[in-house]
Amino acid sequence: MRTIPRILIVEDEPAIAELIAVNLRHNGFQPVWAIDAESAQRELDEILPDVILLDWMLPGETGLVLARMWRTSSRIKTVPILMLTARGDESDRVAGLDAGADDYIVKPFSPRELLARIRAVLRRRVPESSGGIVKMGDLQLDADTHRVSLADKPIKVGPTEFKLLQYLMRHPERVHSRGSLLDKVWGDHVYIEERTVDVHVKRLRESLGEAGHMIETVRGAGYRFTSNPTV
Repeated sequence: MRTIPRILIVEDEPAIAELIAVNLRHNGFQPVWAIDAESAQRELDEILPDVILLDWMLPGETGLVLARMWRTSSRIKTVPILMLTARGDESDRVAGLDAGADDYIVKPFSPRELLARIRAVLRRRVPESSGGIVKMGDLQLDADTHRVSLADKPIKVGPTEFKLLQYLMRHPERVHSRGSLLDKVWGDHVYIEERTVDVHVKRLRESLGEAGHMIETVRGAGYRFTSNPTV
C-alpha cells in the first residue's frame, strides 16, 4: 500500500497555511497544520512528518530557534526542514541553512515551486550507500556505525556533513564543483542553491577541528579533500 507523505506546516497565518494545505492535498500529500512552536512540537511528538515547512517568523519561538532545537533531537534531526520566509537577503539564507534548514524558499512563492522543492528533499538519497571504513591519515569514517573519529577520538558530525565527508573521503584528491557536490550528496535536483555547499563545508571543517584543513578550497573551481593540504 502506498504511503502518503505527511507534511507538517508550521505557519501562523491561516490564509497562507490553508493555501499550502490545499495544494498539498491536491498533489498527493497529507498536510498537518501547526500555528506555533507549541502545537508543532505536539504534532512531532505524536507522529513524525516526512517534511517540515517552517515559517521563520512565528509567535514565541522563531523558526530559526525551532530548527536549531530540532536538529539536536535524535528523533527529529533527520526530518527535512524547508524554511519559509519573506527574508530574502543572502545573510538570512545563510542563517537559515546554518540553523539546520535543508532548503529555503522566499515568500511570495508559487505552489508549483514549493511542490518541486518538497519532492526534491523527499527524493534525496545518500549517494554512497556502501558501508565499511574509509581512512585518511588519522581521520576515519565508519559508514556502518555512522561514526567519525580523529586519532581514535570521536567527532560529532551532523547528518548532512557526514554524507558530505563520506563522499569527499571516497573521492580524494579530486576537485569537486559545488554543483557536482549538490548532485552527489544532496541528490538529483535543481532548486538548492550552490551556497548551501559552502555552509555545510564550513560546518564540517569546524566539526573536524585540526583535520578541517584537509578540505581545501580551490578558487573558482570548488573543493578538494586531500591528505597533503597546502599551507
